[in-house]
Amino acid sequence: MIHVHDLAKSYSDLRRGQFEALRRVSFHAKAGQIYGLLGPNGAGKTTALRILSTLLRPTGGAATINGYDVVLQSAQVRRQIGFMSANTAVYDRMTGWEMVEHFGRLHGIPKDELADRMESLFARLKMNDTRDVLGAKMSTGMKQKVSVARAVVHDPPVLIFDEATAGLDVLVARALLNTVAEFRDNGKCIIFSTHIMREAEKLCDRVAILHRGCFLAEGTLDDLREQHGESDLEELFFQLISQHDEADCR
Repeated sequence: MIHVHDLAKSYSDLRRGQFEALRRVSFHAKAGQIYGLLGPNGAGKTTALRILSTLLRPTGGAATINGYDVVLQSAQVRRQIGFMSANTAVYDRMTGWEMVEHFGRLHGIPKDELADRMESLFARLKMNDTRDVLGAKMSTGMKQKVSVARAVVHDPPVLIFDEATAGLDVLVARALLNTVAEFRDNGKCIIFSTHIMREAEKLCDRVAILHRGCFLAEGTLDDLREQHGESDLEELFFQLISQHDEADCR
């Protein structure tokens, strides 16, 4: 589903010169799998996901989604993905139903098919209490549901969640995580970035630990624990980051 090889992104910075936000990152993610990008703020997670979503062009390497190149076939890639982040916009003057309908039309879904699909989606996500509420009057939880619905209304095979639970209360975050797990169980390929260890442990089939644009480790949680001799994911995470920072300082 997702194949990433030596993906790199650098920027020119007046103070630091050339800044590498992503350094030759490689990974593969399959259908029916949640692949976690785990790292602190500024690690490069969002940069990687924006490249996969065709919002940024890489400066090196390659990535394909469902066989389509993210640079050369960006329009086809956008049909294959649904993207959601903590910053996904909800329009104040549109109802939940109108927003999801708007994005369905952008994806070219025929009117009758779209109406049927939305009825099913709103029922599945328990959104019928949101369908006639204006964005300006929605609770945080309502907004998150609308953001999920607009990301999946075209039934893409690949879903990308970028720090999707940031700023949510415990109940809303838990509901969102359960929804993500359901999508995985229905065969979606999911990339899920987070800096919260518990989320990675609860959801992810494979995890990559990312810091300063580099992959420090990658594999299943059991593989990582065995390879590094550390059963606690949080301790393993800090251990790898500390080792990486010490090496950079030498």
